[in-house]
Amino acid sequence: MNPGEPKFKFKELKVYAENEWLINSTKKYRQVFEEAEVTYIDAEFSAYNKLFDEEDWEIEVIFKAFDGKGAKLAELPMKKLITKDQNIIYLRQGWGNKNPGAFWKRGAYRWEVWTGETLIATTNFYVENEGEVTREKNPYLNVKSIRLFEGPDSIVDKKERKFLKMFNQETTRFIWFEFTAENLVKDKEYWACELFANFRTEIGEHKGGNTKFRFVYKNEKTFEIIGGWGSDKPGTWYDGKYILEITFMETLLLRLPFYIGNHEEEATDEDFMASTVEQEIQTNEALEEPKEIDFQEAFKELDELIGLQQIKDRIREYTDYVKFLKLRNEKGLEDSTRIALHAVFTGNPGTGKTKVATLLGKIYKSLGLLSKGHVHEVDRETLVGKYIGHTAPMVKEAIDAARGGILFIDEAYSLARSGDDSRDYGKEVIEILLKEMSDGKGDLAIIVAGYPHEMRVFLDSNPGLKSRFNMHYHFPDYTPQELRDIALFHSGKTKVIITPDALNEMYEAIVEAYRNRDRTFGNARYAIGLVEEAKMKMGLRLVKQKDVDKLTEEELSTITVEDVNAIFQGKQKSVADIPVDEELLRDALTKLHSLLGLENIKNEIDEIIKLVRYYRETGKNVREVFSLHSVFVGNPGTGKTTVARILAEIYKALGVLEKGHLVECDRSTLVGGFVGQTATKTSEVLETAMGGVLFIDEAYALSMGGENDFGREAIETILKKMEDRRGEFAVIVAGYPQEMNYFLESNPGLKSRFDKVFQFPDFNAEEMFTIAKSMFASHDLELDKEAEAHLKLYLEVLDKNRDRFFGNARDVRKIVEETAKNQHLRVIDIPQEKRKGKVMKMVILDDIKEFDPAAFKGKPTLGFNLDNIGEGE
Repeated sequence: MNPGEPKFKFKELKVYAENEWLINSTKKYRQVFEEAEVTYIDAEFSAYNKLFDEEDWEIEVIFKAFDGKGAKLAELPMKKLITKDQNIIYLRQGWGNKNPGAFWKRGAYRWEVWTGETLIATTNFYVENEGEVTREKNPYLNVKSIRLFEGPDSIVDKKERKFLKMFNQETTRFIWFEFTAENLVKDKEYWACELFANFRTEIGEHKGGNTKFRFVYKNEKTFEIIGGWGSDKPGTWYDGKYILEITFMETLLLRLPFYIGNHEEEATDEDFMASTVEQEIQTNEALEEPKEIDFQEAFKELDELIGLQQIKDRIREYTDYVKFLKLRNEKGLEDSTRIALHAVFTGNPGTGKTKVATLLGKIYKSLGLLSKGHVHEVDRETLVGKYIGHTAPMVKEAIDAARGGILFIDEAYSLARSGDDSRDYGKEVIEILLKEMSDGKGDLAIIVAGYPHEMRVFLDSNPGLKSRFNMHYHFPDYTPQELRDIALFHSGKTKVIITPDALNEMYEAIVEAYRNRDRTFGNARYAIGLVEEAKMKMGLRLVKQKDVDKLTEEELSTITVEDVNAIFQGKQKSVADIPVDEELLRDALTKLHSLLGLENIKNEIDEIIKLVRYYRETGKNVREVFSLHSVFVGNPGTGKTTVARILAEIYKALGVLEKGHLVECDRSTLVGGFVGQTATKTSEVLETAMGGVLFIDEAYALSMGGENDFGREAIETILKKMEDRRGEFAVIVAGYPQEMNYFLESNPGLKSRFDKVFQFPDFNAEEMFTIAKSMFASHDLELDKEAEAHLKLYLEVLDKNRDRFFGNARDVRKIVEETAKNQHLRVIDIPQEKRKGKVMKMVILDDIKEFDPAAFKGKPTLGFNLDNIGEGE
């Protein structure tokens, strides 16, 4: 980073008035507020941390609030330590009065954020004063109607809008709403109106949405607001029921149902009138009333799940035991055994953990162990705050929301960092949870879930965790047969038919995916995804036919072999035919052969070039028959990084790699600080290396930790990407000979992936002298005879006393740089009129004599970087 350059990149400046925390640490952001309700109005400044994962630093900004006339209302300076684990920076300041309406009056305002004399960001907000808005009373507007229409990402002209209540899944892009309301504000020239539109699935999942803002003027008896959500290409919307929610001034105005199917159905004026919308609100509120849950009904739903027989048996055994304990209590037999509801769920994605938690909540409710039986699902982002004092309220809020039911913490292992990191607030979450499980109010079951290995690490991270979670359920991967049954079940649910031949083809794909699965395998999600993709291919096939409107219901619902095959044909990536760049290849080979020594490596690379040319001439796919991954073995300073850069250029010139860039990394770049972070960090680095070479220096450090070390997770992630993206990039692992042998033995998949090993020998004294002369020449310096003889002797001593940590060209570089400094200091003392000719360039014995062969004791300990040979090592 250049000196003076900001250490952050501005992201957003938002405004809010309520301190309640929402999911992902967000707030109730708004632009328009009601004077009768507002106390404090806060600004949230967010920015990207340019020094993420590099170093801690301090940010200093000033928040300023102004009214519409430019008068300054507040100036709030702020300093904050930004730690290197913060990817996004959040700074918040507020101003106002605790009494509603005491400070903020109707008008326009703005927040500004400054650093020094520089304005970073500004945002406007407005306060209105018509009165509090409720469901029963709205002094601003009266909803007249809301109508939906389909279109591209630009708003369709009013005359061309086709209003629908059923949309065709195959053709629907954006779903737009046309909101019409009566303007009830009569005594003001204009007022600020802000609507929040959210599209949700039938069960309340957030699909998408946006915020619409406009000024409403006095002469507008009615006004219109257009908004929508979707994509410019079909495929965003799936079959089923959706609900559009419109909110104004923190009050839900309406909930409008609509449907996605296999055809369009136009709406009448009555379909989208406000009265219908209000009825939908009342209907949904009635549905949300809790109802009693019968134990047998809950267990029947559990038994109907495909697979998971061990889970079902364990749950039945435990619930039978709970009923036994309750019976003893009813008979007056006091029992010290405490009924434990807290559990650990381990398993890979898509194995049914969340579904079983939902049913377990119903079962506990039916037994009277929980008062509500609902599931409140959270993750690290929902529980862990960004600064001191933030985490505890967030955790307590989650516990309160889950009280009476189940607090389900997905990927719970991410709360436990590796080692003792006092800056991570995940430990605070664990401590609060332990206290709640020990002496909390009860009426709560806590279920923690995640990958098996990571969950073992999580339970070991705090001595109290294992004793609190005495129920452990492991969710195994579904078998191919079970996945086929899940696919059939989903097809029936979505009203499509899979022909026997198509099912066989689908089953073969499932078996192949099962064989190649790793811990990220989607299980049920994979099977359901296959059906959904086949359904889409079926639709695309049918719409191309003539008289598609005359097809029978069965024809419109039947998935064939053609549809299943089309899924995988679409996923076959075409390989770019890149011709050999002869000029670039010549330049790269010139660099390679100009390097000192390394004859064995030069010969091997020449052979690689011959093989690639031969494969091209014979029409073979080079990426399929030729492995790009290599092991570089050698001591420091032997040229490994330099050769890696040249090899990347050669692969690019040969058309084997598209970009030919080199991404250098080490353990710290790949391995995360807490469970679950490593795979993400490694995947991000791998993605940047696509089309080029990933060079992992000291790669053995990934395998030197214990069984629970996260380096192993990095290795597994790399191996999977090498297989999944074969031919798209090259991996070069480098390090000391002995350690690299250990590294290759640490995982069975490593040796088979790295079939080329390049040995980088140490430089002898004569070669090191040649390197030194080249480096002196790059400094525009040359040695006199005495200095030359002295350097030769010293390098011979270094060569004889070397060990496995000897720096080779790195140590030579250190000698050259120190000598050049001595020479410059000596020349400075020479009178200016005598600084001419060879005096300026000559290195004499006095400049280099500090490197004394006679005074050499023990092994050399020099270490540094190279520019030309072994650069970057």
